[in-house]
Amino acid sequence: MPTGVLLHRETELAELARAVAGAGAGRSAVVLVRGPRGIGKSALLRAALARMPGEAVVLRARCHDNERDFPYGVVRQLFDPFMRMTSTSAAAPQFLGESPGEFLAEALPAALPGVAPGALPAGPESTGNGRERVLNNLFHAARSLTSRTPVVMAVDDLHLADEESRQWFSYLARRLDGLPVALLASTADEAADPLAAELAALRHARTLTPGPLCDSCVAERIAEEFDAPVDPELAAVCHNLSRGNPLVVEELTARLAAARISPGSPDLDKVLRIGAGTLADTTLSWLRQSHPRAAELLTGLAVLGADADLATAALLTGQGELLADEAREALHRTDLIEPGPPETFRHELVRTAVLARTDPRVLVALHERAAALLARLGAPAARTAEHLMSSGTTGLDWAVPVLRTAAREAAADGHWDDAARYLQRALADAADPELVRSLTGQLGTVELHRDVAAAARCAAGLAANAPDPAERARLLRPFAGPVLALSAAGAAAVPFAEAAAALAATAAPPAELLLPLAAQAVLTGRRTALRPALAALRADPAEPAATGMLGALAALAAAGGQPRTAVRLAARCVRRVSPAEAGTDVLGAAMAYAWTGRLDEAAAWAGRAVRSAQRWNHRGELALALLARCDIAHRQGRLDAALADAEQAAELARQIRAEDLAGAARALAVRARLRRGLPVDAARAEAARADAELAAVELPAEAHPLLRAVLLEARGLLAAHRGDHQQALRLFLECGHQLAARGVANPACVPWRTHAAQAYQALGEHAAARTIAADPLPGGDARPRPAEERSGPAIGTRDAGPVRLTPSERRVTELVLQGLSNLEVAERLCLSKRTVDTHLGRIYRKLAIKGRPELGAAVKAL
Repeated sequence: MPTGVLLHRETELAELARAVAGAGAGRSAVVLVRGPRGIGKSALLRAALARMPGEAVVLRARCHDNERDFPYGVVRQLFDPFMRMTSTSAAAPQFLGESPGEFLAEALPAALPGVAPGALPAGPESTGNGRERVLNNLFHAARSLTSRTPVVMAVDDLHLADEESRQWFSYLARRLDGLPVALLASTADEAADPLAAELAALRHARTLTPGPLCDSCVAERIAEEFDAPVDPELAAVCHNLSRGNPLVVEELTARLAAARISPGSPDLDKVLRIGAGTLADTTLSWLRQSHPRAAELLTGLAVLGADADLATAALLTGQGELLADEAREALHRTDLIEPGPPETFRHELVRTAVLARTDPRVLVALHERAAALLARLGAPAARTAEHLMSSGTTGLDWAVPVLRTAAREAAADGHWDDAARYLQRALADAADPELVRSLTGQLGTVELHRDVAAAARCAAGLAANAPDPAERARLLRPFAGPVLALSAAGAAAVPFAEAAAALAATAAPPAELLLPLAAQAVLTGRRTALRPALAALRADPAEPAATGMLGALAALAAAGGQPRTAVRLAARCVRRVSPAEAGTDVLGAAMAYAWTGRLDEAAAWAGRAVRSAQRWNHRGELALALLARCDIAHRQGRLDAALADAEQAAELARQIRAEDLAGAARALAVRARLRRGLPVDAARAEAARADAELAAVELPAEAHPLLRAVLLEARGLLAAHRGDHQQALRLFLECGHQLAARGVANPACVPWRTHAAQAYQALGEHAAARTIAADPLPGGDARPRPAEERSGPAIGTRDAGPVRLTPSERRVTELVLQGLSNLEVAERLCLSKRTVDTHLGRIYRKLAIKGRPELGAAVKAL
């Protein structure tokens, strides 16, 4: 045995050595080494025998559970070397005088199976006498061995010996007085073994109970194996896994060495995996062989999970209190569980190892039984649901309510993945069509927070299977919102628009259903049922569903170039909600504020929507609110904040599988990075990174026009950054075309005109730049008119009078002549768009001109 495992065993070794020395001096001794398996009892016996004087005779035997049915099997192991000797054998020990082998060859076989007839007296009356004669003969045989030299008998696992051998050990131990015999035996740490109790009560007996190895012993053993210093964390993990059990320490150390684990800088995850396998192959294997009921109880505890106790595990495995108490004691001796209460695994790897060593079919059956048991005991729904997820039987009537309750609780805590798993299993168990529709609706609302495309499919499926307009609207109502409208516009628009039209055609459609569906249609660029929805809004302005409708209308008005209407609708929308509870319904109002130049109010409401989504862990709503706040921060010139929001929104959008939102977020991140004005080398690297990001983004043709416009804008800016102004111009004009086709006339939504004017300037087409940079009203003529059609005095005439621009007006004029839009001028000067509009109006009046196309010539004439 390696010296490392014998560290701190000197006390036990000294006691064993004294017993052996006493035999050499003619004194008898019985030493029992007791303790749980693997604690090093056999190793102690081997180490003690290694220190024995050379003249002593050593008889060794190892007991095993499979040999309990062989009478005198252990005794035969002890005396077998002498049974093969005869008085004339050259191998017979000459110092013994009369050969004991001849005597043993006659005495022992009479007690073994398959003896010749008449070897033992027949009849029940003579059985005892015959056995007593055998015991006496064996005793005389053992005594004859001591005539010239001391004898040491070492027996491993005495508690596993056959009954006849156990009787002989008792017979021998009580007759050792005055004989130079040392009987050394290892036995289990079990008070129920009567032989161990009987031997321990003898006057010349000693009992040794070695304890587990300490943490420093384990560290020294590992250092000895690797011949190198050991990382303290590795030593702590190994001690925690082995609990100081020398057998486990030896096996674990050997496996770590075979896996070439570095003792100085170990991979602890790999160490833990190796430790789990070691536990499974050592302690757990022995437990299954020696204490099958304890192993069953441990398996039940592992199946029940972290919140279980041994009492519930006993119910699961069908063990009564008496059997459970016996198994509990065996488990406590293995040191695999904490003593409790409640009793729990000392390390999660123990539970992993137990489950790994259990037949999968057994595990499936145990999980099903555990679910039924916990449901009857009133355990938390989530705990029961987890067992149902691992069971193999579907169609259980009692399972669906448990799974639905668990899904609601998981959703309330923001655990959307768990909620979806439970509902999917509930759908597998449901058979009633009405229950299937209800579960599908519940699953779809959960999918909104983890898989937007799946939520859109659930909504479409529900709409297709509900012919009644009111029922269809009721089923679609939970899905209505900006998240589904923007992230899955193509898939989500049609069922909502059709449901809104069908509901509007009915008599007196309920406002609580019509308004959300109409708002969803508006957000996807459709005006289905808009007039009936406006009528319902006027008829019942206090309806809670009106908030989302007002926000959608505000965004629609702002995008269409109606700033006053947009601001009025946005103000009505935000007045209806508490700032602390502002959800995605106010995002339409926030963007309406942003597109009309009221950036401070827009940023405030977007920030409130972000905080609300964070509080409820609504990942889809949070991604959308972050995108809105990112765009507003970019307009305010807070580029670092915009970049941080865009990157977080991209990650969240990926988590919920909203590829449209993720692509738009990456585009906004690229736009922010390009505008920060990095050094030349860094800008090249940034451009390469941005190019790779945007190349991977492919939005479908039915994606929301604003998201496609943002992507086209970012690609155009990136092309301009690379110097490809022709490609940039093409992308900017495509952006404007797509926006105009969907009725987005406000250049503040996406400043494509400004970007296109800058591209024209870079290409040398200054007239085209001046033309496209003009900011006409929606429906107005953007072409510059001839001079004779203009009204007002000409520049430089007496009627024009002296012209003086204030410093603020000059700064505005300089930026406008650079091709910036009113909104971009406002961003540069940290002003509101309304202030810039006022400055420009005053400048036009002073210069007696009508608009931007004439501004350059008028300034040159000053």
